[in-house]
Amino acid sequence: MLRLLNLELQKLLLNRTSKILIFVSFILPFFVILLSSLRINVFGFFTLELGELGIFNFPIIWHLTTFFASQFKFFFAIVVVSMIGNEYSNKTIKQNLIDGLSKKEFILSKFYTIVFFSLVSTVLIALISLCIGLYYSSYTEASIILRETEFIAAYFLKLVGFFSLCLFLGMLVKRSAFALAFLFILYILEWILFGLIAWKFDANSAEKIQNFFPLKAMYKLIDQPFQRIAMTKFPDKGELAYDYAVHGHEFAIVTAWTALFIFLSYRLLKKRDL
Repeated sequence: MLRLLNLELQKLLLNRTSKILIFVSFILPFFVILLSSLRINVFGFFTLELGELGIFNFPIIWHLTTFFASQFKFFFAIVVVSMIGNEYSNKTIKQNLIDGLSKKEFILSKFYTIVFFSLVSTVLIALISLCIGLYYSSYTEASIILRETEFIAAYFLKLVGFFSLCLFLGMLVKRSAFALAFLFILYILEWILFGLIAWKFDANSAEKIQNFFPLKAMYKLIDQPFQRIAMTKFPDKGELAYDYAVHGHEFAIVTAWTALFIFLSYRLLKKRDL
């Protein structure tokens, strides 16, 4: 595993564009810290400081930071599709196979890289969240601090699943730009299918089915936290209540999609004439 990971890291670090994108993808999550210190002047009457509103208290901080950090995943997605695009354009994929790397090892080297960068990003977000929470939170009990840390695990799986999808699309079309375009097309297709199912049956049934679609399943791992924040400020508003928790079946769906994307990537490479 380490041999394959080291091989892939060497390729990425020798590419200037990849190095820049990797750097940006690791730096952007730190903007969550800026969010915590943001002060908004409301027409000169008073200053609204987000850190003082209680939204960075434990355990909600785990939910808030992982949701915002996950929005920056597209930068490393470009790196993932570029990994495949460069292999085909530079013909290094053929050279690697000639040098003794099996097709299975080739796909595994990409997957190990995905897991590695997802893990590094997850550790960074966990540390950032912990630091912000310890600074702003009114609750310092260990039981409260550790509550809802499953959002960190959900963040990791969300990255691995999304990047595995990008890997599959990169293998499918061989070009970075086309792979990213297919990602957008998949997003549109999911909503078209949702509309057709809702028209045929009802919106509630359509939403349940949509939760099994790959992009929506990844999104559902970490639901938007804004409604939850509103619930803490207006506890008497029962209509604001919604299910924001991380569930085991959501983990299972995304894990299944991840395994399928890696398997399909391998099958494509195995059957393709290089």
